[in-house]
Amino acid sequence: MTIPDAAPTPSVHLARSRRAAQVAFATQGLVYISLTARLPRFQDRWNLSDLGLSGLLLMMVLLAGVGSVVAENLAKRHPSGRLLRGGLVLIAVALPIITTAPAMPFFILGLALYGVALGAVDAGTNMQAVALEHAYGRPILPSFHGAWTLGGVIGGALALALGGAPLWADAFLLVVPLIAAAGPLLPRVGATVDVGLGGIPWRPILLVGLGMVLFYMVDTAVQTWGPIYLDDVFPTPHHLVALATFPYLLASLVTRLSGDALVTRHGVVPVLRIGAVVACAALAVVVFAPSWPVAVVGFTVLGAGVAVIAPLSFSAAARIAGGSQQRVDAVIARFNQFNYVGALLGSVMTGVFGSSSLRIGFAVPMVLILAMLPLARAFAVTTVEVPARQR
Repeated sequence: MTIPDAAPTPSVHLARSRRAAQVAFATQGLVYISLTARLPRFQDRWNLSDLGLSGLLLMMVLLAGVGSVVAENLAKRHPSGRLLRGGLVLIAVALPIITTAPAMPFFILGLALYGVALGAVDAGTNMQAVALEHAYGRPILPSFHGAWTLGGVIGGALALALGGAPLWADAFLLVVPLIAAAGPLLPRVGATVDVGLGGIPWRPILLVGLGMVLFYMVDTAVQTWGPIYLDDVFPTPHHLVALATFPYLLASLVTRLSGDALVTRHGVVPVLRIGAVVACAALAVVVFAPSWPVAVVGFTVLGAGVAVIAPLSFSAAARIAGGSQQRVDAVIARFNQFNYVGALLGSVMTGVFGSSSLRIGFAVPMVLILAMLPLARAFAVTTVEVPARQR
């Protein structure tokens, strides 16, 4: 007589979905950092000026916003897992186009497809993470973003190890998002109905969103312009320019993996305020660095200072929105737009202000990050109750 296997308990299902979402986060980080670490190579390959590269990055950021808007609209009718899988497959399509483009129009097409996919995957991964945090009933968002950072560390390590490899070698990374798309992502709980977003308290969400803008302004500036900063400002060996992002990501990883415990023990407001002061000091080290090793130290400390802002932003926005998972999914997709406002500032503003010297470009976020000091209080807000007739 054969004894059937016991049915998995709900906690087992949750653990599997949590791992699948973490793999999706890690995939996003790995691909993104692999591409940004190669930006100096792409810039040389297509003979792009800093302003020309800023224009392409602007296009990609705007299209990422489009991808997030599409995800918001689709989230009203489809579960986040389905949206996330579609975005991951689109990344797999874009990668070989970007890395093997025979002419500039193909390169631009690949960046455009990747931009749309970037927005869809950003929205989908954070929808999954917020739903899982709600299911677990405790802070776990920082560890999901830690998985993104771990993927970025792997991407940065690959960029360092394969610094002299041809650009087309990165095309083989397409298998990673395809594997991630096959994971057992969390299904939506409850029936799918047409929900509106009326009655959502957008004003407190806006305050939290401003904090996320500040984070992505800094984060995108480092990941986009950090390698170019080391390449242009100092006589840095070409194969070491990825050190602008690699130690930054390692420090971010440590902070994010310990972020759940830090917030539980000390509270969200002190963690964010101390991080903002540390980030400002670290950027000052970058701006006034006399040599590239000193700048790398500044980038490293900066990663530890700002790492938990983004996950705590999504967590706070979900608490403020309240309501069904379907409602929260739609809110998270719209809230994700703050990501691209910050990315726009970080990638384009840094390039424009730093067109004469990237030291000036990094001085701008050095000052602006201090706005986290008054904004931190908004992150401590609990769920805002909305009258039933408005839900």
